[in-house]
Amino acid sequence: MTKTPATSRLFEPARLGPVDLPNRLVMAPLTRNRAGADGVPQPIMATYYAQRASAGLIIAEATTPNAVGQTYPDIPAIHDPAQVAGWRRVTDAVRAAGGRMYLQLQHGGRVGHPDNSGLTPVAPSPVPLPETIHTRDGRRPSVVPREMTADDIRSTVADFATAARNAVDAGFEGVEVHAANGHLLHQFLARNTNRRTDAYGGTVANRIRFVTEVVRAVADAIGPERVGVRISPGVTVNGIEEGDTRDIYPALVDALADLGPAYLHLVFADPDDPLYQEIRAAWPGTLIANPNLGWGGPLPADGGREAGERLLAAGADLIAFGRGFMANPDLVERLRIGAPLNQVRDQYAMYTGGETGYTDYPTLADSRPDGEAPGAAGLRDAA
Repeated sequence: MTKTPATSRLFEPARLGPVDLPNRLVMAPLTRNRAGADGVPQPIMATYYAQRASAGLIIAEATTPNAVGQTYPDIPAIHDPAQVAGWRRVTDAVRAAGGRMYLQLQHGGRVGHPDNSGLTPVAPSPVPLPETIHTRDGRRPSVVPREMTADDIRSTVADFATAARNAVDAGFEGVEVHAANGHLLHQFLARNTNRRTDAYGGTVANRIRFVTEVVRAVADAIGPERVGVRISPGVTVNGIEEGDTRDIYPALVDALADLGPAYLHLVFADPDDPLYQEIRAAWPGTLIANPNLGWGGPLPADGGREAGERLLAAGADLIAFGRGFMANPDLVERLRIGAPLNQVRDQYAMYTGGETGYTDYPTLADSRPDGEAPGAAGLRDAA
């Protein structure tokens, strides 16, 4: 018999802006490449998210606010009425299952390719991604992005605001502005990708300007209580080298705090990191912390529960898990009772389309005929 762990704050209710959450566990945004070629969410996505509706909050996967912002094939978008309608089917399914959703808005910037979007990517400066990029026809060399003009910057800010309104129309509780992981907003923050000499480059105050303009426009469009922001201090994915991390983020956090968004979402949060402690002390609102559980290796036996509890003890308000929710539709219950976890079966299946590795992960209720819960022996086959 599985021993029930001691009570944890992870399972206490919380409030995020106007939204009541039944627990403090957040499903992090996870790119899964299951939309149509036109960016319209497919019915299988409604099934996938509804399966995971027990999360306190679901932050749906990175979704593009305009055509040029597309990163990879089969990425969802929200700049077209058909895309809004497709997302409405997803949010209806999640709400019917008792869940709540935000939508992450992501512009890829230089992380894009004409073979995916039909357009030359745009970026703060004409500095290409230093690696190949996934396209429908396989890995291709990256292209030199077009440096954004002042008009490009203004129109992109407006596109984020329109996308936020579309997300609310599609039934989302709010949106998360993605300023992390080497995508467009992060590219403005980093020295190696932002070589501008105008008001958007050079000094820290200039390099954070685009991020704050986007967040302000989104907050004005739907209300700051419906807006979150995701940041990833020091993360070097997609060829990012910030150069002055310890200077950028205190300034950015202070500027964002003045705009009053509902939450800040911190990637790979470490409660022992002085920068984490500084951000927590400076941020007046809800902090969502994403613990670093490693990438590509197995999930920890406790699913990250101990890491989440450490972050709560260090001042985080909500805890975001990615792969745990990916492989365990009922992750909340598994963590609550200390049940064994499904491991991610196939890294490749994350992005290949279809049910495999997407909607076919079993829950605890999918017990074997002999009464043994999946995960004890049955889920070892899926590890």
